[in-house]
Amino acid sequence: MNSLPGRAALSLCRRTAAGGMRVFAGSPSHPAGGLTASLQAVRVCHSGTNRKGSVSTKKRGYDIIRNPNLNKGMAFTLDERLQLGIHGLLPPCFLSQDVQVLRVMKSYETRVNPLDKYILLMTLQDRNEKLFYRVLTSDIEEFMPIVYTPTVGLACQQYGLAFRRPRGLFITIHDRGHIATMLNSWPEEDIKAIVVTDGERILGLGDLGSYGMGIPVGKLALYTACGGVRPQQCLPVLLDVGTDNQTLLNDPLYIGLKHKRIRGKEYDELIDEFMQAVTDKYGMNCLIQFEDFANSNAFRILNKYRNRYCTFNDDIQGTASVAVAGVLAALKITKNKISDHTFVFQGAGEAALGIAHLLIMAMAKEGLSREEAAKRIWMVDSRGLIVKGRSHLNHEKEEFAHDYPHVKTLEEVVHTLKPTAIIGVAAVAGAFTEKIIKDMASFNERPIIFALSNPTSKAECTAEQCYKLTEGRGIFASGSPFDKVVLADGRTFFPGQGNNAYVFPGVALGVIACGVRHISDDIFLTTAEAIADMVTEENLAEGRLYPPLSTIREVSFKIAVKIVNYAYKHNIASLYPEPKDKEAFVLSHIYSPDYDSFTLDTYSWPQEAMNVQDV
Repeated sequence: MNSLPGRAALSLCRRTAAGGMRVFAGSPSHPAGGLTASLQAVRVCHSGTNRKGSVSTKKRGYDIIRNPNLNKGMAFTLDERLQLGIHGLLPPCFLSQDVQVLRVMKSYETRVNPLDKYILLMTLQDRNEKLFYRVLTSDIEEFMPIVYTPTVGLACQQYGLAFRRPRGLFITIHDRGHIATMLNSWPEEDIKAIVVTDGERILGLGDLGSYGMGIPVGKLALYTACGGVRPQQCLPVLLDVGTDNQTLLNDPLYIGLKHKRIRGKEYDELIDEFMQAVTDKYGMNCLIQFEDFANSNAFRILNKYRNRYCTFNDDIQGTASVAVAGVLAALKITKNKISDHTFVFQGAGEAALGIAHLLIMAMAKEGLSREEAAKRIWMVDSRGLIVKGRSHLNHEKEEFAHDYPHVKTLEEVVHTLKPTAIIGVAAVAGAFTEKIIKDMASFNERPIIFALSNPTSKAECTAEQCYKLTEGRGIFASGSPFDKVVLADGRTFFPGQGNNAYVFPGVALGVIACGVRHISDDIFLTTAEAIADMVTEENLAEGRLYPPLSTIREVSFKIAVKIVNYAYKHNIASLYPEPKDKEAFVLSHIYSPDYDSFTLDTYSWPQEAMNVQDV
């Protein structure tokens, strides 16, 4: 390769120079700079000098190079090629993993369309898993918007066209009674984490049915890239019960069941059987993350299973954790307490209610009762402000219904209530109008404006609108990434992205490491506090309410250590004896994208012991 893409080469040089992963200061058991040797095992990338012990496999020939878990492409040495029976099946060229990364980057940078970039990366994952994760971790800020939001939303919409090779397990409503048999089809036995969806509420895009498989695949890729969970221990699952999306039902290329969604008793029996079959096969410690279920099912399923299985709903609890982390970081700017704020939510679904409940827990730590805390939270749904006496309020919304006249629009609500913070989670693009943003700036010296809806096309406002209309005083966070904003006076802001990826990889790593059986909301509040603690004054000055995405592996590591400490302190861990060194314990569970060696363990006996006996 005679020329390398400049940005890729720069990225590689930056990574190689950076060396190992940094652990944040403040650990009582390990001062900054400790665990140097152990940290080399979890570094984001390496300089190619580290050698690991050999691994053994009975596979040979094409079974090696067609297996993404084993394939190293042209990084196989000559000895490995001869011993594994693949010599001649690869070009006569030997590449380091660093050069392979550059080859991928050169191909990646020729793609302009984000969907084309997504397909390139997913094809790499199907071909060479370790190289895929090496590429992802080389520049997580670049690749996260491609393998997850916002591009994954487009990929799901186009899943029938982008479909190359099946990933994950497709379980349908017609498989009831046989789910245990279907799990036996999956080649890996030691599954520690499952992300499951029924495809009914994919991001802000609605019912995509079987096309929703892109979400569990993308989530679990971030489990590994951001948290270090081993990919062989992850299983994406799509529960196909049909779709109510008539466009898909009419599409001859649609790859799912072509009938309306099955609901009621049959649906519940499918979920029950799935949960039982998973824990029967993989154990009660298997983490099951529910993802993108409709409001009508999400809370019901979470409340039904949260105290019976190791499970959580990322749309409710993960979103809550990352949003509250942003609020806690914002308090470093406003210099007051959560209980001093009044929150107005645009939306009253899973995300809004999850955030609200975690805010109540945070206020309770400041000494407020649940009732007093709820009075500081207001919600606006499609029918207007949620108030007492309004018809068709479900149980979850009733807690936030206040004695107040009915107000129809968000603009009126903001103008009347004069909140200190507005949080958008209803996927209503442009909901935060110019008037709303200017009103927020007139009520507050530092208004908190969170436009958290995904994908970018559904955001309530852009970062530029927030910063310009508030003259740089707005404290902004979004669900999808926005470019930096430069104001007329030269001030530059880097918008904080309240991405759930700050939460679920670290939570998963910590839960899996110590065998937590039930995941309480306290774990998500602990996670939010950990994320906010990592936001520096320099970050805040730049407009960031979250640590830079480039440090997300460090963030996930610290969250996992915090969860492990919390689990043993509160007796919810199931793995004993309790490890003395929690950091080293978590590090031992982290996946490395470095290639394994397949060279056989060869040795010789003393010559006299090998003499051939003759007649």
